[in-house]
Amino acid sequence: MTRDTPPSAETARKPADSNLADILVGRRLRALRLEAGLSLADLAGQAGISVGALSQIERGVSSLRVRTIWPLAAALGIEPSLLLDEGSEGNDIYCVRAQRRRDLPVRSEGIRKQLLSPPGATLTGMTVEIEPGGGTAEAYAHQGHEFGYVMTGSVDLIIDGTTYLLRQGDSFAFRSTLLHAFSNNGEERCVIIWVNTTKPSEIRDDY
Repeated sequence: MTRDTPPSAETARKPADSNLADILVGRRLRALRLEAGLSLADLAGQAGISVGALSQIERGVSSLRVRTIWPLAAALGIEPSLLLDEGSEGNDIYCVRAQRRRDLPVRSEGIRKQLLSPPGATLTGMTVEIEPGGGTAEAYAHQGHEFGYVMTGSVDLIIDGTTYLLRQGDSFAFRSTLLHAFSNNGEERCVIIWVNTTKPSEIRDDY
Protein backbone atom coordinates (compact mmCIF):
# COMPACT_ATOMS: atom_id res chain seq x y z
CA MET A 1 0.00 0.00 0.00
CA THR A 2 1.31 3.41 -0.91
CA ARG A 3 1.12 6.40 1.35
CA ASP A 4 -0.53 9.65 0.39
CA THR A 5 2.06 12.26 -0.46
CA PRO A 6 2.00 15.02 2.17
CA PRO A 7 1.39 18.59 0.95
CA SER A 8 4.57 20.28 -0.22
CA ALA A 9 5.95 23.35 1.51
CA GLU A 10 5.55 25.28 -1.75
CA THR A 11 1.87 24.44 -2.27
CA ALA A 12 -1.37 24.42 -0.32
CA ARG A 13 -3.66 21.37 -0.48
CA LYS A 14 -7.08 22.34 -1.84
CA PRO A 15 -10.46 21.25 -0.48
CA ALA A 16 -12.30 18.38 -2.17
CA ASP A 17 -14.31 20.71 -4.37
CA SER A 18 -11.48 21.72 -6.69
CA ASN A 19 -11.32 25.43 -7.37
CA LEU A 20 -11.81 26.14 -11.07
CA ALA A 21 -9.45 29.11 -10.83
CA ASP A 22 -6.62 26.84 -9.65
CA ILE A 23 -7.28 24.44 -12.51
CA LEU A 24 -7.12 27.28 -15.03
CA VAL A 25 -3.91 28.60 -13.48
CA GLY A 26 -2.42 25.11 -13.67
CA ARG A 27 -3.35 24.75 -17.33
CA ARG A 28 -1.89 28.17 -18.10
CA LEU A 29 1.34 27.33 -16.27
CA ARG A 30 1.69 24.03 -18.13
CA ALA A 31 1.08 25.71 -21.50
CA LEU A 32 3.67 28.38 -20.75
CA ARG A 33 6.18 25.74 -19.68
CA LEU A 34 5.66 23.75 -22.88
CA GLU A 35 5.87 26.89 -25.02
CA ALA A 36 9.20 27.64 -23.34
CA GLY A 37 10.42 24.11 -24.13
CA LEU A 38 11.00 23.26 -20.48
CA SER A 39 10.42 19.94 -18.75
CA LEU A 40 8.89 19.75 -15.28
CA ALA A 41 12.36 19.19 -13.86
CA ASP A 42 13.81 22.14 -15.80
CA LEU A 43 11.22 24.65 -14.60
CA ALA A 44 11.16 23.30 -11.06
CA GLY A 45 14.94 23.57 -10.85
CA GLN A 46 15.01 27.13 -12.17
CA ALA A 47 12.18 28.21 -9.86
CA GLY A 48 13.64 26.46 -6.82
CA ILE A 49 10.65 24.23 -6.08
CA SER A 50 10.18 20.48 -6.15
CA VAL A 51 9.02 18.62 -9.25
CA GLY A 52 6.14 17.14 -7.25
CA ALA A 53 4.95 20.56 -6.14
CA LEU A 54 5.07 21.89 -9.68
CA SER A 55 3.19 18.87 -11.00
CA GLN A 56 0.45 19.37 -8.40
CA ILE A 57 0.06 23.03 -9.36
CA GLU A 58 -0.18 22.21 -13.07
CA ARG A 59 -2.81 19.54 -12.42
CA GLY A 60 -4.85 21.93 -10.28
CA VAL A 61 -4.43 19.70 -7.24
CA SER A 62 -2.61 22.42 -5.26
CA SER A 63 -2.90 26.18 -5.24
CA LEU A 64 -0.17 28.47 -6.46
CA ARG A 65 1.27 30.31 -3.46
CA VAL A 66 2.43 33.89 -3.59
CA ARG A 67 6.07 33.05 -2.88
CA THR A 68 6.24 30.67 -5.86
CA ILE A 69 4.67 33.05 -8.40
CA TRP A 70 7.74 35.28 -8.76
CA PRO A 71 10.37 32.55 -9.31
CA LEU A 72 8.09 30.70 -11.74
CA ALA A 73 7.38 33.87 -13.71
CA ALA A 74 11.08 34.76 -13.76
CA ALA A 75 11.98 31.28 -15.05
CA LEU A 76 9.35 31.60 -17.80
CA GLY A 77 10.31 35.17 -18.68
CA ILE A 78 6.83 36.62 -18.13
CA GLU A 79 5.10 39.06 -15.80
CA PRO A 80 3.84 37.37 -12.59
CA SER A 81 0.33 38.75 -13.19
CA LEU A 82 0.02 36.67 -16.37
CA LEU A 83 -0.05 33.49 -14.30
CA LEU A 84 -3.12 34.70 -12.42
CA ASP A 85 -5.26 36.20 -15.20
CA GLU A 86 -8.37 34.21 -14.29
CA GLY A 87 -11.09 36.31 -15.95
CA SER A 88 -13.39 34.14 -18.03
CA GLU A 89 -13.63 36.93 -20.59
CA GLY A 90 -9.95 37.74 -20.41
CA ASN A 91 -6.91 36.37 -22.14
CA ASP A 92 -6.49 32.61 -22.42
CA ILE A 93 -3.29 30.60 -22.61
CA TYR A 94 -3.51 30.54 -26.41
CA CYS A 95 -5.72 33.56 -27.16
CA VAL A 96 -5.79 37.32 -26.58
CA ARG A 97 -9.22 38.98 -26.52
CA ALA A 98 -9.55 42.23 -28.46
CA GLN A 99 -10.58 44.19 -25.38
CA ARG A 100 -7.70 42.83 -23.30
CA ARG A 101 -4.70 43.71 -25.47
CA ARG A 102 -1.71 45.02 -23.52
CA ASP A 103 0.03 48.22 -24.54
CA LEU A 104 3.79 47.92 -24.96
CA PRO A 105 6.06 50.78 -23.82
CA VAL A 106 6.89 53.34 -26.50
CA ARG A 107 9.01 56.49 -26.17
CA SER A 108 8.82 57.94 -29.67
CA GLU A 109 5.94 60.30 -30.47
CA GLY A 110 3.04 59.19 -32.61
CA ILE A 111 3.47 55.43 -32.16
CA ARG A 112 1.31 52.94 -30.27
CA LYS A 113 2.05 49.22 -29.94
CA GLN A 114 -0.34 46.58 -28.62
CA LEU A 115 0.64 42.97 -27.93
CA LEU A 116 -1.36 40.41 -29.92
CA SER A 117 0.40 37.20 -28.86
CA PRO A 118 -0.42 35.41 -25.58
CA PRO A 119 2.19 34.98 -22.83
CA GLY A 120 4.79 32.35 -23.59
CA ALA A 121 4.26 32.45 -27.37
CA THR A 122 7.38 31.88 -29.45
CA LEU A 123 6.44 34.70 -31.81
CA THR A 124 5.66 38.25 -30.68
CA GLY A 125 2.71 39.66 -32.60
CA MET A 126 1.88 43.35 -32.34
CA THR A 127 -0.25 46.03 -33.89
CA VAL A 128 1.88 49.10 -34.59
CA GLU A 129 -0.11 52.30 -35.10
CA ILE A 130 1.78 55.29 -36.53
CA GLU A 131 0.14 58.69 -36.62
CA PRO A 132 0.92 61.10 -39.49
CA GLY A 133 4.34 62.58 -38.76
CA GLY A 134 5.17 59.82 -36.27
CA GLY A 135 8.06 57.40 -36.46
CA THR A 136 11.19 56.06 -34.85
CA ALA A 137 13.68 58.53 -33.40
CA GLU A 138 16.60 56.60 -34.90
CA ALA A 139 17.47 53.35 -36.64
CA TYR A 140 17.91 50.34 -34.36
CA ALA A 141 18.72 46.62 -34.54
CA HIS A 142 18.34 43.54 -32.33
CA GLN A 143 18.35 39.78 -32.58
CA GLY A 144 15.67 37.85 -34.46
CA HIS A 145 13.54 38.13 -37.59
CA GLU A 146 10.43 40.13 -38.35
CA PHE A 147 7.47 40.23 -40.67
CA GLY A 148 4.82 42.90 -41.21
CA TYR A 149 1.63 43.56 -43.14
CA VAL A 150 0.30 47.09 -43.70
CA MET A 151 -3.39 47.09 -42.80
CA THR A 152 -4.15 50.77 -43.46
CA GLY A 153 -2.28 53.89 -44.54
CA SER A 154 1.32 53.99 -45.69
CA VAL A 155 4.76 53.84 -44.08
CA ASP A 156 8.34 54.60 -45.08
CA LEU A 157 10.31 51.57 -43.91
CA ILE A 158 14.10 51.91 -43.88
CA ILE A 159 16.05 48.63 -43.91
CA ASP A 160 19.84 48.66 -44.04
CA GLY A 161 19.90 52.20 -45.46
CA THR A 162 17.25 51.65 -48.17
CA THR A 163 13.81 53.29 -47.91
CA TYR A 164 10.71 51.38 -49.01
CA LEU A 165 7.34 53.11 -49.34
CA LEU A 166 4.72 50.57 -48.32
CA ARG A 167 0.97 51.05 -48.71
CA GLN A 168 -2.13 49.16 -47.62
CA GLY A 169 -1.80 45.49 -48.53
CA ASP A 170 2.00 45.53 -48.80
CA SER A 171 4.12 43.31 -46.56
CA PHE A 172 7.75 42.91 -45.56
CA ALA A 173 10.22 40.58 -43.84
CA PHE A 174 13.87 40.99 -42.83
CA ARG A 175 16.52 40.04 -40.29
CA SER A 176 16.25 42.18 -37.16
CA THR A 177 20.03 42.52 -37.02
CA LEU A 178 19.80 44.95 -39.96
CA LEU A 179 19.45 48.58 -38.92
CA HIS A 180 15.83 49.56 -39.47
CA ALA A 181 13.48 52.47 -38.85
CA PHE A 182 10.06 53.65 -40.00
CA SER A 183 7.96 56.81 -40.29
CA ASN A 184 4.52 57.84 -41.48
CA ASN A 185 4.79 60.69 -43.97
CA GLY A 186 1.23 60.26 -45.19
CA GLU A 187 -1.98 62.01 -44.14
CA GLU A 188 -3.69 59.13 -42.34
CA ARG A 189 -2.84 56.76 -39.52
CA CYS A 190 -0.88 53.69 -40.56
CA VAL A 191 -1.66 50.36 -38.88
CA ILE A 192 0.74 47.42 -39.27
CA ILE A 193 0.44 43.83 -38.07
CA TRP A 194 4.03 43.24 -36.95
CA VAL A 195 5.45 39.83 -35.99
CA ASN A 196 8.81 39.43 -34.31
CA THR A 197 10.77 36.39 -33.14
CA THR A 198 12.19 38.43 -30.25
CA LYS A 199 10.42 38.74 -26.90
CA PRO A 200 8.99 42.20 -26.08
CA SER A 201 11.41 42.58 -23.16
CA GLU A 202 14.37 42.08 -25.53
CA ILE A 203 13.27 44.70 -28.07
CA ARG A 204 14.30 48.29 -27.52
CA ASP A 205 11.29 50.26 -26.32
CA ASP A 206 12.35 53.65 -27.66
CA TYR A 207 10.19 53.49 -30.78
